[in-house]
Amino acid sequence: MSVTAAKGFVAAGCHAGIKRRKFDMAMIATEDLQPVSCAAVFTQNKFAAPPVELDRATLNANGGKAAAVIINSGNANAGTGTPGYKNAQLMAAATGEVLQIANSHVLVCSTGIIGTPLPMEPILSHVPKLAKKLSVEGAHDAARGILTTDHLSKEVVIKGSTFTIGGMAKGCGMIAPNMATMLAFLTTDADIPLLVMQKALKAAADATFNTLNVDGAMSTNDTAMLLASGKRGKADHGEFANATLAACRDLTMQMARDAEGMTRMAHLTVTGAHSNEEARIAAKNIVENNLVKCSWYGGDPYWGRLMAAAGSAGVDLNVARSHVAYGGVVVAKAGVGVEHDGDALVEHMLGDEVQIEVHLGTGHGTAKMIGIDLGPGYIKENSKTS
Repeated sequence: MSVTAAKGFVAAGCHAGIKRRKFDMAMIATEDLQPVSCAAVFTQNKFAAPPVELDRATLNANGGKAAAVIINSGNANAGTGTPGYKNAQLMAAATGEVLQIANSHVLVCSTGIIGTPLPMEPILSHVPKLAKKLSVEGAHDAARGILTTDHLSKEVVIKGSTFTIGGMAKGCGMIAPNMATMLAFLTTDADIPLLVMQKALKAAADATFNTLNVDGAMSTNDTAMLLASGKRGKADHGEFANATLAACRDLTMQMARDAEGMTRMAHLTVTGAHSNEEARIAAKNIVENNLVKCSWYGGDPYWGRLMAAAGSAGVDLNVARSHVAYGGVVVAKAGVGVEHDGDALVEHMLGDEVQIEVHLGTGHGTAKMIGIDLGPGYIKENSKTS
């Protein structure tokens, strides 16, 4: 179990025919079909998809409540205008009707290709089938139903002292802060105030989902939700926030390891920036640089590309006080290469996860970001639209 590991939730997944063979729909619901507190964070893309716009409006209108979430993969229902918004509403209405709950307590998520109308016939005809399949054991099927180009399902369970957090996510390409082409659904049986939930989810997303940058492409549908049944009583707020962070971190690493074409992951830390925001800007510029990403693919500690990317980020950089290190091995200072332990460096670069520090020499600001290499696998995956 994952998204149903917390008491009070059921789920299901199925193949509806949006995709040729793979599961392409999922549903999550409260076991008693009563609305519960729901916190959420969404993409910051101004070209947000209709399901995102609908969910924002729904949660704003009902005070942060949900009894069910209906999800489809294979089609993002993005770039579909007013008809797309109406189709998202139809998905909510169909779910509300079959579960006999208010449409205003149904959230809708879609993921997949952009600019193509939703195939509503298979979607609407399979909503009742999903509803009949809802069960605690349906978590794994639900995790399969939300995938697009993912190779693996992504699920997590975190046990607290008085509560459980379960979750599932999808995402492996078109990933860039803030959020990613990702959907993440967390559930908990903690009795926790909505404001505390929202703060915990936002902080966790900033520290995890928003540090993952596969290709610099911010999606239109990114959504992360946290629903709380309250079935096991009150929880310590600090412990709950830490558990939410742990769940999101686990899902983030699963997405990173499943990134399209990925062979090597880079854990980049920018230090010595004028501010944390400038560190974040520099980090984003570095991990999105194709020359940098190609050097990661080749296991090449090409520090000059890192500095060039940092220098073009539009933030303060004091070259005289800068340095670059791979796996703790300093390879450059003040903008020039320095003597270093070559054997240790080679050993580190041969691993599938590389630790990198770029120090800008202008202050105390820091930022972390996870980057992915660029090789033939990514190009092959994204040379077609579906």
